[in-house]
Formats: sequence, structure tokens, C-alpha cells
Amino acid sequence: MWRRSSAVPVLILAAALAATGCGSTVVSAQHSQGSPATASASARPSPSVSSVPSSPVVTSPSVPAPPSGPSPSASAPPPAPALLTSGMSGPAVLQLQQRLAALEYYPGPADGKFGTDTLEAVWAFQETQGLPVTGTVGPATQAALANPRSPALLVPGGGATRVEINLAAEVLVLYRAGQVALISHVSTGGGYYFCTSGGCGYAITPTGDYHTISFMPGWITVPLGEMYNPVFFIGSAYAIHGDTDVPLQPVSHGCVRIPMDIAGFFHTLVSTPGTPVYIRR
Repeated sequence: MWRRSSAVPVLILAAALAATGCGSTVVSAQHSQGSPATASASARPSPSVSSVPSSPVVTSPSVPAPPSGPSPSASAPPPAPALLTSGMSGPAVLQLQQRLAALEYYPGPADGKFGTDTLEAVWAFQETQGLPVTGTVGPATQAALANPRSPALLVPGGGATRVEINLAAEVLVLYRAGQVALISHVSTGGGYYFCTSGGCGYAITPTGDYHTISFMPGWITVPLGEMYNPVFFIGSAYAIHGDTDVPLQPVSHGCVRIPMDIAGFFHTLVSTPGTPVYIRR
């Protein structure tokens, strides 16, 4: 995954974003589609016919052979696809969604459809497990789903309820009552240089210890774009917020983007103000 430079002073960006915020433009994504394999039933063998002659010659009625049992493939369920990808649907996708939800990822409704929410949950799972982030579920990801590891603990003793943001993995973990309550993919500062009316700086998400300050519902317009349901943790510039574009790459001006559906309820899981927010690389 593409990473950012951490050598840029935070104060330059803070001054730039204090007047602008860190919204974004909308970019749509396309996902590949596939279809699960199905098994075909084998044809039953035709019954055999035998005749028994006698003397004087009398023709006996045909005697059918005992019927054969059903072919195993006729009653067996279709095998699970070896690879699950975006756009697929069926029982295997439903099972994937249920497993991700049980592990505190958010795959969207358990409807058996591999849509954007499920794709982003697979990204988050692969990022957390240290797997190649492909968005597809093959043997390696299936094995990790069966025996997953916990997210990396960034701040031991950081509080029973807290938010940890891992910039190296592009993952947000919310703890409630000391337990993992949500794991989400994020897109953070892209590391590029930009200028605004308030000054110039690099697009970085600063590391450090913060806490939630305020929540603003709905779409909030700032000079550089828009943010959805932002939970601010540095003034009115840096926030954890929803966006229609949360790609694998870090592309924000410094805020922490989360998927739209997660942004719809994230603010209900944290106290504002006061919930610790820890950002580490």
C-alpha cells in the first residue's frame, strides 16, 4: 500500500487547515463481478431388460433391473466458490458477511450480496491481518477468517472507550468497555503539498493523543469540499468523517475518512466531547 512521509511539520498543515477543513471531492469506484459455480446432476442409468426362454417357447415378460440410487451430485449442494469477489451473491457471501460482522467489521446488511460495504470490510480485515489488500476472498483470507488475529494494540491502557487510528495499516479501531466494537478501513492524509487562502502545507494526518471535540450532523461544506457527519478531534479542521470516496490509498488533506454507512452511526458510539483519539504510524 502506498504510504506517506512523516517528516513534515504538523504546524504548517494545522495553520493551512484551520481555515479550510479537509473535505474531498467525489470519486466513484467500479468493482468486478463474478458468479458462484453450480453443480450439475448426473443422468440416471437406463434400466436393463432380460428375457428367459422356455420349452416350448414362451416369451416371458420383461423384468427391469433394480433401480440405481441417486447420483451423489444430484442431491449435493453447490460447492462454495474458491474466490469471492465484489458483485457476487449467494450463500457463501452471506456466510462471509456474518463472519465479518461477528469479528466487529461492518459488511453492511447480511443480504448475501458482495457490495461496497462488504468490499470495504474485506479491505479492513486484510489490512488488520497483514494480508495483501486485494478485496477478494481466497484461500489465505478464508484461513485468516477461521483463525483471525486481533488488531494491533496501539495504546495499552489508553482507556476503556477510545479510538485508535493506525496510519501504517489505514485502519480505525473503536474500543468500548475495553472490547473491540468496530474495525474500519480509513483513508488518511495523502502526503501531497497544497496551498489555500490560509497558507500552504502538506496533507498529513498528525500523530498524537487527542480527544473528540464536537460532532456536526449531515454534510458540512468547507472550502476544499464536503465532509459527512464529522467528529472533530483538532479544532474545526481535523475530523473523522464520512466520504463517498474512501479508497485504499491515503488521499485526504489530513482528516480521517471512513465509509459513508459507518459514518451514519459512528458518532453514536463515541462520547463527544471527551473520547480519546490516538493516532499512530
